[in-house]
Amino acid sequence: MGELIVIRHGQTEWSLSGRHAGRTDVPLTESGEAAARALGPRLAGRRPVAVFSSPLSRAMRTAELAGLVGAEADPDLLEWDYGGYEGLTAEEISASRPGWDLWRDGVVAGGVDHPGERLAEVAARVDAVLERVRGLLGDGDVAVVAHGHLARVLAVRWLGLDASASRLLGHPHPGSLGFLSVEGGQPCASAWNVL
Repeated sequence: MGELIVIRHGQTEWSLSGRHAGRTDVPLTESGEAAARALGPRLAGRRPVAVFSSPLSRAMRTAELAGLVGAEADPDLLEWDYGGYEGLTAEEISASRPGWDLWRDGVVAGGVDHPGERLAEVAARVDAVLERVRGLLGDGDVAVVAHGHLARVLAVRWLGLDASASRLLGHPHPGSLGFLSVEGGQPCASAWNVL
C-alpha cells in the first residue's frame, strides 16, 4: 500500500506575515518557488499514481515546480474559508476577540467572496478527499498539495480523530511534507512537517 504524501504549498507574502489566506489567491514568493523546486529531488524516488491539488495558484504552482505532473485541481482541497478573518493575522483577530482560537471558536461570516466555513464543513471536504484517495493507495503513493490548516485537518481525519484534534499538530511550514500511511492495519502519520 502506498503513502499519502501531504505537501503544503510554498511561501507566500501572506504566509510570511501570518495573514489568513483562505480563498484569496496569493502567489508564491521567490523563496516559495525555490522551496517548491527543492521538493522535486526529495520526491524523486516517489512515483505517485495520482496528484491532487487545491485549485489556487500557490498550490498548483507548487505541484508544477516540484515536478508533480498531471496534478488534478480538487476544490475540496481549498483552504478553510476564513470569512471575515480573511487577510487578518491571529494577533489582529485576538485584538477584537481576546482569547480567540481558530479550532475552538471558528470564524465569523464575511462578504460574498468569503462567507466563512465551520470546521465541520472543512472536515466534510477532507473526508471526501480521503474517500477518493484510499481507493488509489493500493496502486501506490498519492500526493496532495494543499494549505496549512486544511493539511492538519486532513491528517487528523486520516488518523480517525475528530477535526478539533487538528490543534494538536504543528502548523506545517510552507514547502513541507507529511507522510500518512497504514501500519499494522492502523492509519498512522509516518512523518509530519518535514523540510
